[in-house]
Amino acid sequence: MGIDFTVFKGSNTGDIVEAKGHRDVGPTQALIELTHSGVCGTDEHYRHNDQGLGHEGVGIIREIGSMVPQISDLKVGDRVGMGWMQKFCGYCKPCMTGQHFKCQNSEQFGTANLDEGCFGTGIAWDVSALFKIPDEIDSASAGPLMCAGATVWGPLYEHGFKAGDRIGVVGVGGLGHLAIQFANKMGMEAVVFSGTESKREEAFKLGANEFHATKGVAELQGIKPVDSLLITSSILPDLSLYIPVLAPFAKIFPLTISFDAMPVPVLPLVLYGYSIVGSGGAHPQSVKAMLAFAAKYGVKPIVEKFPMTKEGVIEAMKRLNDGIMRYRGVVEV
Repeated sequence: MGIDFTVFKGSNTGDIVEAKGHRDVGPTQALIELTHSGVCGTDEHYRHNDQGLGHEGVGIIREIGSMVPQISDLKVGDRVGMGWMQKFCGYCKPCMTGQHFKCQNSEQFGTANLDEGCFGTGIAWDVSALFKIPDEIDSASAGPLMCAGATVWGPLYEHGFKAGDRIGVVGVGGLGHLAIQFANKMGMEAVVFSGTESKREEAFKLGANEFHATKGVAELQGIKPVDSLLITSSILPDLSLYIPVLAPFAKIFPLTISFDAMPVPVLPLVLYGYSIVGSGGAHPQSVKAMLAFAAKYGVKPIVEKFPMTKEGVIEAMKRLNDGIMRYRGVVEV
């Protein structure tokens, strides 16, 4: 049967291009009729490539491959979500030890299947990287959870933090506003750092325990130390500002996709055992746990919606790049 689809791609000039495509189902794949996709800042990094954009998709399975019933419980009619990763091999060392996001033979956004993307009407996806969406989560909310949600959930869920721990969140944006909610609902204290006071009230509504404005501040004082620091801001900060508020052995997670260097004072790392941990997402079982948790405790992104058209994609990406999106864009059919 296969699937015909429209997809919105980047180009050498950076213009958004509308294209048509077709995919037949592979043995371990599902063909999905897309309905929604979150809009991520990382999509901008690929805007000058001839490839489909969008990697926070949600849709309905319309066809499955011949091997799918043997390796997955997904079936035609299921509502599913997909993120950055498109396929896991299942046999490399990271996969065999539960670290699938570091799969050595993976297919992923930006390097594989460039003819398709979640900014579109249909897609072929390996079921190893597909996730059933709980009924309690609407599709517009589910899209951003597949990347932004997984990105902030991974550090909290996979690195041993527990109720009562103090979690510093730098930035209240697409990632940060979800990090605050997850930390709060997991029984942790969300300590928010933002440039100005403009988002103070909203941060507390999202579940923040503390809020600290940092613009023009030379030294942070009088703050009880935090056990972790999630850097979710669009610009990487100078870590010397935050060193005084880190508890011994605190873990620092730079979650911003940036090609810039981040200033790091080395001596405090040696003296206090701080760790800087790379964490670009969450492993499959962790994503399933995130979706179940979000469904049970009502964690959801604040979204702005745009039509799944060329004009809609352009407008959504412009609002994101202008820094005025509150807080996650979603394009929908």
